[in-house]
Amino acid sequence: MRELEYPFDSETILKKSKKIRRELLNQSAGTSLLIKKIAVLGGSTTHDIVRILELFLLNEGIQAEFYQSEYGQYWQDAMFDNPELIAFVPDIIFIHTTCRNISVWPSFSDSAETVDELIRKQADHFTVMWDRLRELCHCPVIQNNFDYPFYRLMGNREASDIHGRNYYVNRLNLLFAQYAQEHQDFYIHDINYLSAAYGLERWSAPSYWHMYKYALNMQAIPEFAFNLSHIIKSLFGKNKKALVLDLDNTLWGGVVGDDGPEQLEIGSETSMGQVYAEIQAYLRAHKEMGILLNVSSKNEPENALAGLKHPDGILKPEDFVLIKANWEAKSRNLLEIAKELEILPEALVFVDDNPAEQEIVRQQVKGAAVPEIGAPERTIQILDRNGYFEVTSLSEEDGSRNAMYQANIARKQQEIHYGDYREYLLSLEMTGTIKAFEPLYMARIAQLTNKSNQFNLTTKRFTQSEIEQTAADRNYITLCGRLADRFGDNGVVSVVIGRIEEAVLHLELWLMSCRVLKRDMEYAMMDRVAEECRKRDIAVIRGYYYPTAKNAMVKEFYDLQGFEKIKEDEKGNTVWEYLIPEPYDKKNQVITLKNYGFKGEQP
Repeated sequence: MRELEYPFDSETILKKSKKIRRELLNQSAGTSLLIKKIAVLGGSTTHDIVRILELFLLNEGIQAEFYQSEYGQYWQDAMFDNPELIAFVPDIIFIHTTCRNISVWPSFSDSAETVDELIRKQADHFTVMWDRLRELCHCPVIQNNFDYPFYRLMGNREASDIHGRNYYVNRLNLLFAQYAQEHQDFYIHDINYLSAAYGLERWSAPSYWHMYKYALNMQAIPEFAFNLSHIIKSLFGKNKKALVLDLDNTLWGGVVGDDGPEQLEIGSETSMGQVYAEIQAYLRAHKEMGILLNVSSKNEPENALAGLKHPDGILKPEDFVLIKANWEAKSRNLLEIAKELEILPEALVFVDDNPAEQEIVRQQVKGAAVPEIGAPERTIQILDRNGYFEVTSLSEEDGSRNAMYQANIARKQQEIHYGDYREYLLSLEMTGTIKAFEPLYMARIAQLTNKSNQFNLTTKRFTQSEIEQTAADRNYITLCGRLADRFGDNGVVSVVIGRIEEAVLHLELWLMSCRVLKRDMEYAMMDRVAEECRKRDIAVIRGYYYPTAKNAMVKEFYDLQGFEKIKEDEKGNTVWEYLIPEPYDKKNQVITLKNYGFKGEQP
């Protein structure tokens, strides 16, 4: 919904929240919303935060049910086993505290040792609560860090003197950050930055605190809720995956086909050239954290490449997975890019300075994000504040994702030269490693469970802590598969989780990254599942398929694996059963498994 995209009108959202909610629910009728429970433990009034947060989550396809603590009871709810909170069984806990909840500040007579002790005790007040919640609820916790007070007793010295309140807040925020670095499924909601971006004087608005016990300005709540929703939607796999970028007057000033590359504004020579260089640097940093960069430009290919090879440009042709420089409709290019990347169109963010092109893509490519890019000076701010690529985890593979997809394009080009598909697969010289979940891969496995939508039989989502608990449980078989070939390493691409119950393995999760579709990795995984079952005297495997709007491609997956359908309900949910034969004939014939294949066998 356009009203909920940045830049938005906070006043309109606050006044028309009920109407917006009805429209969002009407728009989602007939679609599958992700249902999640969110516990909000407040150090101040939270009612309107919850009211507006619900809208932003609905806009991301998440329907939230909320539990709210009584006013100021955040610590008591966590520490004294509130039966209502325990019975709620939250999927996420959000703790809304601010500098208003700092209980003790240093006095000017305190020694350095006393200040250190105050900081430690204040931090312990929170860490003991976080530890308790992890033990009690086993779900991700989101915690505000601290904003600054709206006044400075010592002026600028507040930032450096040990008695300064800003200094005190900075020390506490650092301890919060260190806890986040050391604990999985704990996330900082950075209101220290958010309040600065909003304007601290407007943010704090003391009258709202004294009249309503709101720790921030009522008008700031949409900004607050929007920022918080980025973390939540990222945890549940609602992030975008790729940028599709226009070129002329988007990545540089001028029209390369008319002006020539030598006349483009990019680099340090002009103020606008510096703006475009900063935009390119910002986008290239996205590539480094795993966002796929692509181009859709109405240009001749040679002109587009000439612009991208400008000596002062930051982005070069090799930074992009796909470059569509042609005279086709950009909406068509976007659909082609999604198809070639094997991702859904809704995973794309289209960046173009032309409002007409923006509107066409909005209408023709449903689900793709199309920010209102106007003046180039605001491009970074608009992309950044919309939180399309909010990072809640970084795996070792994220930095090389563009290279992986570029290799995938090369594989497809190689496929053209082969008439026989099996011959093509053998030409890839694929090697695989399939093993039980290991600590090194936990972040990537959790990431896959929350991002994979198309090749995902049950579409169950797992947090990293849930993945770790499952891996440690002897009643589960957990497997992750890594695939490499002569073009490069695809990393961890497939995940299977099976629950053992009375000599039957129930497959609760089976997914695979779309970048390795049609490479027979699913057969290699099936072979390993069967092997693990035989080791544990399990003769029956039961598979489940739950249809969604996105996973129709695997509707008959179990049939292809040799399972028999034993049940189907009116919603299309199916149950399949496989009796492991003896001897078992392995299905994979094209991937060489390293160390973890069937003993003594080679494909």
